[in-house]
Parts: sequence; structure tokens; C-alpha cells
Amino acid sequence: MMRTRPLKVALLGCGVVGSEVARIMTTDAADLAARIGAPVELAGIAVRRAGRPRPGVPEHLFTTDAEALVNRGDIDVVIEVVGGIEPSKHLILSAFRQGASVVSANKALLAKDGAELHAAAAEAGVDLYYEAAVAGAIPLIRPLRESLAGDRVNRVLGIVNGTTNFILDKMDSTGAGYSEALEEATALGYAEADPTADVEGFDAAAKAAILAGIAFHTKVTAADVYREGLTEVTAADIASAKQMGCVVKLLAICERAADGASVTARVHPAMIPLSHPLASVRQAYNAVFVEAEAAGRLMFYGPGAGGAPTASAVLGDLVAVCRNKLAGSIGPGNSVYTQLPAKPMDEVVTRYHVSLDVDDRAGVLAQVASVFAEHGVSIDTVRQQGRDGDASLVVVTHRATDAALSATVDKLRALDSVRDVASIMRVEGE
Repeated sequence: MMRTRPLKVALLGCGVVGSEVARIMTTDAADLAARIGAPVELAGIAVRRAGRPRPGVPEHLFTTDAEALVNRGDIDVVIEVVGGIEPSKHLILSAFRQGASVVSANKALLAKDGAELHAAAAEAGVDLYYEAAVAGAIPLIRPLRESLAGDRVNRVLGIVNGTTNFILDKMDSTGAGYSEALEEATALGYAEADPTADVEGFDAAAKAAILAGIAFHTKVTAADVYREGLTEVTAADIASAKQMGCVVKLLAICERAADGASVTARVHPAMIPLSHPLASVRQAYNAVFVEAEAAGRLMFYGPGAGGAPTASAVLGDLVAVCRNKLAGSIGPGNSVYTQLPAKPMDEVVTRYHVSLDVDDRAGVLAQVASVFAEHGVSIDTVRQQGRDGDASLVVVTHRATDAALSATVDKLRALDSVRDVASIMRVEGE
């Protein structure tokens, strides 16, 4: 039997995602009520400017006083899609004190202060759900936190930013340079006017921190994530990857050490072979590989951003927390029992693609090879092309630490025969 008294929901933010949440809550109210077991009422929407028209959203719900909305005393669930650290953090903590559960899409806040927010939710006996914070509509947080709770996850590898994937895909498919591809992404609405958070890897790093914390049951913040953006990726890098039968992707990689004593989380461009499933992820789509001991390899794929896809994840969380409210229970909280340290990037072992501009003369290859050997970095393959006194030398290594590779490159730059270290890129998915 359905409860007639509605559960009241406060919505913080009514931008691209928030307006879709409000629209669907209004148009699909009957379906949502049937799934939850009680009607849900959108009690108010906090916005910065109330006068701006938002089609399909009832105007009488708008308020510019988010603090008053959260603290009015009858709110059951707060949906936060404002973003940023403050005032979002303050408003979420206020909601907990009022006994309201929270659904958030705020990856930056969760990556920075997730442990504090989880502790506050647990103390208040309410839920904190955030499926929409990572990979848009793709169900990923809940499978990691619940479906794989009985398994041991060892690695999470994925494309978690649609803007950068679109840019790299365009560079690969059309031969465009970075600037041209970014311009097209901006024109199509995939890139913001200021694309820094995407192209410099900050967005993906926040998501990697969240994924690593859940997958490995430990505290990982954005500060623990090694980060490189894609602004230095050139058309020559893309062409070189093609010659190797690879494609370049901006990857988020979270790994548990083989001895189980530490974890790593990193975001950077990498070459992956065309045979890898992630190589076929095109346009602005996201995909994440999860490797677990019992389940094996699992892949999650779909639209990773946009108003409707992200709203889908928000509303899925809304249904879950509302059901918990009716049952007088809460869902699974934060599990950080392992307390594993984050290993620094210098100690991370991976493969590398190193492109050198060198003199085209006898003995240069032997010189270069000796420098790699001197620092314990073994060579997998070498490709050399030369003409009129100049040569391009491409070296692909076996697995080595970041520190060893850095020392190798420093020594290479000191050689008279090496004119330039043209590019360095990691190779994944062998």
C-alpha cells in the first residue's frame, strides 16, 4: 500500500543537470511514486538568480536562499548539483543535521572531503549517495560498493571524461591538432568556455580518487592522484601510436599493489592497443574496466556526461534513498577498513614510449641503448628513421618505475647526439 504523505525533496542548483532532474520529477511523478512507494514532492529549488527562465520547471519553486531551504525542517532528501567546495559542503552538512539524506553529483567535493561527509552522514543516520559524481549515467559506484562488496577489486581502468575523449578521438580520426579538436569540442558544447578542469585532468583525477577509495576500501583524496592532462599531446604522438597499432586515451588508473600493501591512483594520456576494449570508445563516451579476483574483468560503458544522462543517475539515487527513508534504514556507508597508503608516482611501474630526435650517424643507437641499460630500463622495441643527418628514434620500454625513466631521460638530454626528447608517453593495456 502506497503512503499518501509525500517525501519532500530540496534541489540545490538548476543548471543543465538540475533542470533535467526537476523536469523528470515533475513529468514522471506518478512513476517515481510507484517505484518508491510514496509520492515525492519537489519542495523548493535553490538557484543563484531566480529571474532566469527555465522551461518545464515550476517558477514558484525557485528561491535564492539555499540555507533557508535546507534548514526549513521538513525536507527528507536534498539533491546537490551545484558543484564546487563551498557553499555545497556547508549545505550538505546542514542537511545532515536536519536529518535529510543527500544525493550529490559533486565529484570535486567528494574527492576532497568525502571521508568527512561520510562520517557526518553516519553520525546523523542518513544516506549520502553520489552515483552521478562519476561517469554520468553509467552505473558504477553502486556495483563497486554493493555488487562487488564480497570480491577483491585489484584494478580500475577507464575513460571517465567525455570532453578529453572527444578531443583525442578527433585527433585520431581526422589528424587534427589539439587546438583544432578543442575548438570543435567547444563549438559542440562538450568543452566549457574554460576547459582547464577537463583538459588538465582535474575532473578525471577527482573521479579516480572516488573510485579508488570505494574499490580498495581506503581513504584516497584528489591530492593522492598523480595527474597529467592532454595539452601536450601532439598530432605526431597520435601518428606514432597508430604506427604501433595503438590509440591515445586519457586514462584514470587505480591499482592495488601486488603485495596488497598500497594503492596507486593516476590520470594521464597513454597509448593502448587497438585490441583493448577501451580503444573503441569514441566521441564523448566513457567506459571503465574493473578487474576483480572472483568476477574477473567487467566493463561499464555509456554516456559519461550531459543533463539527461547525469539526471538519470541522480534520480536512481533519489529512488534508493527514498526507499530507505520509508523503510527506516540507510544504505551502505563508507568502508575504509584497509587504510592503505597511496604510493608515489616515482615508484609506479609501467611501460613507456619515448621519441627522440637524434643525429643520423653510426653509434647513436648504441649510446642511447646504454643509457637505458645504465638505469635498469630494458628496451622492448626500437624504430629508427633517418634522412639528411637527422633521425627519429622511437623506443618502447618494458615495465620500469617512473623514477628510473626520469633519470634515463635526463641522461639522454645530456648526450651530444640527442637533439631533443620529442615526447614521452606511457603505454597501457599490453
